[in-house]
Amino acid sequence: MNESRTIADVRKAANELLAAFGAHRTDDYFEAFGPEATFIFSSCPEMLNSRAEYRARWDRLMREDGFRVLGCVSANQLVQPLGDTAIFTHSLETRQQTNSGEETVFERETIVFSRQADGGWLAVHQHLSPDPNGEWNGIIPVRE
Repeated sequence: MNESRTIADVRKAANELLAAFGAHRTDDYFEAFGPEATFIFSSCPEMLNSRAEYRARWDRLMREDGFRVLGCVSANQLVQPLGDTAIFTHSLETRQQTNSGEETVFERETIVFSRQADGGWLAVHQHLSPDPNGEWNGIIPVRE
């Protein structure tokens, strides 16, 4: 498969994952990850070693803290194809709600995708950290 097609396909898979996240479509969001996916979040002291571990944490946050994603915007997207693996990086602005109220957070994210037997792309690793610059300056967001 040529590199420009891979980039387009991975960007599409990433934006579908982000659309599900931003709309708080929990089942669709988690289906974008392989069962063996791993997750590293600055808000979580340990690495989550499977989609099931992350889903259990997500469900607990919804139940105990009233967590809900209200929307997100992705910017500064980059796809780096590496054979049957691709790295997607971007800046992410997320509006979220908890029992404490609504807040907007600015983060940087890396998602590693793996090409599946059917030619589709599935996320197998996610790393999310605070954006040290806070609000974005001069970055044009992707809105799809």
